[in-house]
Amino acid sequence: MFTGIVEELGELVQRVETGGDSALITVRGPLVASDARHGDSIAVNGVCLTVVDVDGDVFTADVMGETLRRTALGALRPGDPVNLERAATLGSRLGGHLVQGHVDGVAEIVRREPAERWETVTFSLPAGLARYVVEKGSVTVDGVSLTVAGLGAQTFTVGLIPTTLAATTLGRKGVGAPVNLEVDVLAKYVERLLATGGRLPAEGLEVVA
Repeated sequence: MFTGIVEELGELVQRVETGGDSALITVRGPLVASDARHGDSIAVNGVCLTVVDVDGDVFTADVMGETLRRTALGALRPGDPVNLERAATLGSRLGGHLVQGHVDGVAEIVRREPAERWETVTFSLPAGLARYVVEKGSVTVDGVSLTVAGLGAQTFTVGLIPTTLAATTLGRKGVGAPVNLEVDVLAKYVERLLATGGRLPAEGLEVVA
C-alpha cells in the first residue's frame, strides 16, 4: 500500500526484455534503494513492483506481461525519469490517499495551462474509469496523489503546485505523453457493495475447512 506522495524522482537505468511477455528493469533511486531489500515493494510511476536485487543506489524489478499491457511502463526508455515511493508503514502519515499501486489504465496529457507558479493539467479519462472519478475526489496519476479539480465528458483536470512540478515526472511530460492512472479503490468497493446489495453472491463464497 502507498500514499501517492512521491519520495524521489529516480531514473530508469536499463530495461532488458526477458521474453515476449516480460522485462527486467533497473532503476536508480538513492533514497528508496538505501533501505530496500529483496521482496520489498516500490511504486515506479504508480506501479507496485517487487525488488529482486539491490546494488548501491539502484534496484532491479521484474515487470510481467500484464503490467506491460496495462501500464505505461512499456514506453519507458533508459534515462527517463520515474516517480518513486516506498511502501507505507503503519506509522506513515497519510498525506495523499490510499494507493494500491495497481494501475487501472493509461491516460494521456491533453492540455497544460501554465499560471504564474502552478499549472492546470487536463488528462484524458478512459470511459471504463469515468464513473470512479469525481470532482474534489482523489486520483493517482503516475503514482502522484492528486485532487480532481474539474471533470469533462472524457477528461479530468488537476492543479499542480510548484513542488509537484519540480519533484515529479508530471512537471516534465508534454501533451500526448502517457500516464498511469489508478482510481480510488474505495469507489470500486462501494460500487461492488451496491451491485450485490451488500452481500456476496453464493457462488463467490469459498468455504475453508
